[in-house]
Amino acid sequence: MAAVLLGACSTAAWAFDLNDLQAQLREAPVVRGQFVQQKFLRSLPQPLTSNGLFTLSANNGLLWELRAPLHQDLLLTPSAMFRRDDGGKWQALPQSIGSARETRMFLTVLGGDTQALQDNFDMALSGSAGDWQLVMTPKSALLKQIFTDIRISGGKLVQRIELRETQGDRTVMEMKNARADTKLNEDESRDFNP
Repeated sequence: MAAVLLGACSTAAWAFDLNDLQAQLREAPVVRGQFVQQKFLRSLPQPLTSNGLFTLSANNGLLWELRAPLHQDLLLTPSAMFRRDDGGKWQALPQSIGSARETRMFLTVLGGDTQALQDNFDMALSGSAGDWQLVMTPKSALLKQIFTDIRISGGKLVQRIELRETQGDRTVMEMKNARADTKLNEDESRDFNP
């Protein structure tokens, strides 16, 4: 009987798939924490590093509060991108068709919407619910010109995103001290309604 139980447990752990990952990431309607972003450029010996705070809302978008090396707040919604001015007001940023698509893709990546991502990427998921890695390889000619692949890893929440570009540069974002919540606080609710 113990062998049957062990076999059932290992089969369940092995069977973690894209639908399971999507369901797991959607359990948290709001995720907030800190981020460290490093941009590795072939032309520079050291990465460009920035850090700050983030709030991801499944229904509203992403609030990205850069704190170093400079102070800048960005708001990405499914339809637009905003920057907070010195007076605390949100200003819409002009977006080309390409950057609007990239913004939506970034929100989709962070939110773990694997169904939407499958339209643009071949996806390979490995690991288990507590320790997984998703490698996304572009399908379209346009995305193939930009990325070799995108690697996302995590456990209950996304912990790391690596964007590997075709010319050899790469961006690594690490989400630290991320915690899930069921709703936005009052300040965040105001921010998400520019």
